[in-house]
Amino acid sequence: MLQTIFTLRYALITWPAILIAVSAGLMAVFPAQDWWLLPVAGLCLASVLIGIHDLRQTRHAVLRNYPVAAHLRFLLESIRPEMRQYFFEGDKDGTPFPRDKRAIVYQRAKRDLDKRPFGTQFDVYQEQYEWLHHSIAPQPVQPHEALRTLIGAGTAKPYSASLLNISAMSYGSLSANAIRALNKGAKAGGFFHDTGEGGVSPYHRENGGDLVWELGSGYFGARTPEGSFDPVKFADAATDPQIRMVELKLSQGAKPGHGGVLPAAKVTAEISRIRGVPMGQDCNSPAHHAAFSTPTGLLEFVATMRDLSGGKPAGFKLCIGHPWEFLAICKAMIQTGITPDFIVVDGKEGGTGAAPLEFMDYVGMPLRDGLSFVHNALVGIGVRDKVRIGASGKITSAFDIARTLALGADWCNAARGFMFAVGCIQAQSCHTGECPTGVATQDPLRQRAIVVPDKAERVASFHRNTLHALAELVAAAGLSHPSELKPHHFQRRASSDKVISLAEQYEQLAPDQLLTEPGSSPRYGEAWSHASADSFARMT
Repeated sequence: MLQTIFTLRYALITWPAILIAVSAGLMAVFPAQDWWLLPVAGLCLASVLIGIHDLRQTRHAVLRNYPVAAHLRFLLESIRPEMRQYFFEGDKDGTPFPRDKRAIVYQRAKRDLDKRPFGTQFDVYQEQYEWLHHSIAPQPVQPHEALRTLIGAGTAKPYSASLLNISAMSYGSLSANAIRALNKGAKAGGFFHDTGEGGVSPYHRENGGDLVWELGSGYFGARTPEGSFDPVKFADAATDPQIRMVELKLSQGAKPGHGGVLPAAKVTAEISRIRGVPMGQDCNSPAHHAAFSTPTGLLEFVATMRDLSGGKPAGFKLCIGHPWEFLAICKAMIQTGITPDFIVVDGKEGGTGAAPLEFMDYVGMPLRDGLSFVHNALVGIGVRDKVRIGASGKITSAFDIARTLALGADWCNAARGFMFAVGCIQAQSCHTGECPTGVATQDPLRQRAIVVPDKAERVASFHRNTLHALAELVAAAGLSHPSELKPHHFQRRASSDKVISLAEQYEQLAPDQLLTEPGSSPRYGEAWSHASADSFARMT
């Protein structure tokens, strides 16, 4: 229905004008008999004025694309938020993201009051409910600007990163105006913007926000005509001062182990230029990399990226799959002495783009499990102090960030939270090109809905207010910095009569344990015995 309304968007304004003219004519001919046409004409005139206002206002993207009609959404929301969810976002079981988290983003992005009365909306005695222990002696709240972590301390150009940044979303998946707003917000807030594997577009560069260049298996922006990695092109682009770190994407949470294809019909002249792919041909993003085939080769490639970028921090992103494969990378670190400056762990529950249902729901390790595994594996081989860990996967609230940091992350990346900040209403039409708010579309008329300065301020506001909330949580726990958060600070109700800490749920390895006593850990020890620095295959 909304697509039909969009097609007739200007008709929503013009038809009342036509009715007004007709009504005026009728009243001139039959003034006495048709007095009832006066209120009709008044309503039509009001519709015209409202429609014109909707098209010109800058605060609500959906109203700019659906004048007059979209007010129904706000009317239902004003009566009761649940009605908006029922009519526009599906029922509770069909909604992919919790209502309370969307509300948090909207409130913090719009600088609305993020408080509510009458206590928690959760059943605190239900299984899986989690909470953070507070302290009787809370600490002073630290300014959110101080919540940063240093990445690549041993490199020529280390980077001080915020604890919350924009996760990988490519231009092409997102509109030009969405990219502009995200990067402008990142610039204002002092945090980084991951480009996604689609390459660095002019819209990423326009506002000067810090960039992390993600290089996927298609090597977009740094590829030869045949599709292999081109070190010269990579060096030319990676030395740009706006690019602060370089990241190799091995897999992503939404569809780990699955490649992608952009059909030839969708390869515009602009995308061809940005990605370095020919027009008239399908743009392939293979499921695996052609530049290396072993754990040792992977680390050597990361080291090459670091050198070609002029000494910027270099690392890789992955969703954890076979445990022995990551431990094979760990063995390669020990044998070669090469360590990445950072590793980003992507949870399988993450992913803002479209993906096959089976991959989205059933392939890959969830964030908390994968993050704990990576953190402890690096501890177990004695290199945790050399490698920073980022994490992404449905991280939106300050509590999400705090829990993720406690499980071993040094910082967090978020995608959907920042998408909400620029206007996404989860219409779930990302893959159709018919996004009602202009966020995930290349339609110039649709993306007009995003007013970049307004949405950029919301991006910065969401970041600022979320980190302030994180600082308040840390202070309430009696700590001075989020890096002090540990698994034992968080509790989870395992059953109606049992509560456990995250430290009890997830095994904690001691430093060098995998090197000295690998058999002492059933989970890690068995996988360690199957891992080899020379192959990703399982050794028997």
